[in-house]
Amino acid sequence: MLTVLDGNSFLVADDHGDVGAGSEGLYYNDTRYLSAWQLLLNGEPPQLLSSDTVDYYSAAVFLQNPPLPGMPAGAVSLIRNVFVGEGSLQNTLRVENHLIEPVELELRLEFDFDFLDLFEVKAREYRDEDLVFTRRTEPGFSVDVSHDEDENSWSFRLRDGVFSAEALVWVSQRGHTGDRFISHSISLEPGETWESRANVVLLSGDSRRRDRYTTFYFGQERVRVEESLRAWRLHAPELSTDWEELRNTYTRSLADLAALRMRARQGSRMGDLPAAGLPWFMTVFGRDTLLTSYQTLLLGPSLAGGTLETLAALQARERDDERDSEPGKIVHELRLGRVAAEGGAFPYYGSVDSTLLFLILMSELYRWTGDVDTIRGLREPAMRALGWMHTYGDLDGDGFIEYHRRSKRGLESQTWKDSWDSMRYHDGTVARTPVAAAEVQGYAYDARLRAAELCRHVWGDPELAERLEREAAQLKTAFNQAFFSERNGDGYFVLGLDNEKRQIDSLCSNIGHLLWSGIVDEPRAAAVAEQLMSDTLNSGWGVRTMSDRDRGFNPIGYHTGTVWPHDNSLLTAGLVRYGFRQYANRIASDMLVAARHFDYRLPEVFAGYRRGMTPFPVAYPTACSPQAWAAGAPVLFLTCMLGLRPDPADGRLHVDAVLPEACRRLELRGIEALGRRFDVSVQGGHAEVRESA
Repeated sequence: MLTVLDGNSFLVADDHGDVGAGSEGLYYNDTRYLSAWQLLLNGEPPQLLSSDTVDYYSAAVFLQNPPLPGMPAGAVSLIRNVFVGEGSLQNTLRVENHLIEPVELELRLEFDFDFLDLFEVKAREYRDEDLVFTRRTEPGFSVDVSHDEDENSWSFRLRDGVFSAEALVWVSQRGHTGDRFISHSISLEPGETWESRANVVLLSGDSRRRDRYTTFYFGQERVRVEESLRAWRLHAPELSTDWEELRNTYTRSLADLAALRMRARQGSRMGDLPAAGLPWFMTVFGRDTLLTSYQTLLLGPSLAGGTLETLAALQARERDDERDSEPGKIVHELRLGRVAAEGGAFPYYGSVDSTLLFLILMSELYRWTGDVDTIRGLREPAMRALGWMHTYGDLDGDGFIEYHRRSKRGLESQTWKDSWDSMRYHDGTVARTPVAAAEVQGYAYDARLRAAELCRHVWGDPELAERLEREAAQLKTAFNQAFFSERNGDGYFVLGLDNEKRQIDSLCSNIGHLLWSGIVDEPRAAAVAEQLMSDTLNSGWGVRTMSDRDRGFNPIGYHTGTVWPHDNSLLTAGLVRYGFRQYANRIASDMLVAARHFDYRLPEVFAGYRRGMTPFPVAYPTACSPQAWAAGAPVLFLTCMLGLRPDPADGRLHVDAVLPEACRRLELRGIEALGRRFDVSVQGGHAEVRESA
């Protein structure tokens, strides 16, 4: 497959650059516009020589003619160059005759647009109508097509009640045309070439066609995308190291994070924000977007700033059971396609942890930047988030944050493990809601302490700071009593509490998140660290979501035994917090070796088979790739290895580097922190930090 993207505009094509099967297509704002795009040479598909992406927004495809009457294979080469910008596609074609005699060719480009919502495409792909959050998966609309011979263009229009969309196609070379094709009869002398360019522009909602769209989109738009990538690369810290896996995975992650950036709200001053992942989640996801921004603050504050600004604007202001929303709650998922327009319960707020992570990211942005003006501007959204924790997050008044869906079409599980069967007891049965998930209590603890820090140093409210600190201390005590089980050896923290306050007693990777938040009592931290490293929970490629001693374990279960890179990055940060540096390095090293087997791009998730069973990590069939918080994982691994801690109080970037054995030398230049830039170098166990020249 070829995937070419720019933010939430993306093309999924086959290796020839054609579109036509399954979920292939050109997507924009949760809608598949282009559903067919096929090049034929004398009625036959050309033969593939090679194809690949050039940058995230462009690809090149090299083809040749198949054996044809009077023409041997390889007589003619065809080169397709693909560019994707915001709501646009450009496909150029160059044909060259390599024979010493003339050739006659018939080139035909066929195209079509079906305007299916992303949910409808996904439901057809997986043959599961429940994946669509509306009453129907078979749309009842028609597409109007018109052709303008004068400008050699086509217009495809969808009108479906409250939702409208349009696609425009221009082709530079004239030919024989129909409603959904153009063909060219060309004669090429020996060594002669022929070129054509097809431009596609996608319009949604109230967008209107503009004059000279071709110039606008494929002049200014291409310049914008190229300059955006150039600025991203120049702004990101430059890594130099002898550790190949780290160097290559870091480079790949930078490219993927650049590709997944979406523009924040119009007029935004803070920056972009990351989409969750290709192909199904190219939109704002509260939890994914927040955690990715947290993981990648080493790269600069722009993603975190854009994320906080956008999510603050989407923060719920009222209770709406159809959307699982309450005042102060941070959005789980935003959709813009026809399903959302027709009442698909979007924006959807069914996430128990996004509101807590919003406060955590706000604090982390302050720690990295010392930017009091930005944090002051976010005070009201922060107060609303704290209000949600007090008023709505604790469903029964016991001090713990619980979730329970009210929307008939909402998510049954509202933690990061949001598949319906993720909350399993040791015996494999699924817990009933309301559920208090263990790691959510850790987030709530950390969010209170971080908000207290902001109250003291930025918002000038020491009284609220003291109250939040008292609440955090009470929560920590209650949590360590209610969520700890003595069942195995030194005991362990369970997955959660069910609707009857019984322990959901499986051993899962969530215990690493507890270290990340700091809610674990110090005497129990060593046991948690040992459990994370044990064969039952650690596959050797990474920590699994569930231990193989639990009956619900499945190495290819989405949240019941697989390995998630972002999950491993957070528990690595937790191990570092409690001083288990060698364990943290071992997990990071295992994950980076796994990345090598995925061409240095960590996928969303992979199978949890033991490393002794498999000579390579086993792919998960429907994993998103690229995926934002998977791309963010290597960046957080690097931050943890270097022990980076910016401190606004003293204006310094503190470094406490402990590198894995595989890494003997590391230099990271241009780290943006506290309004300045720093270089960090580590060699022979000695670390040095200095301001960049």
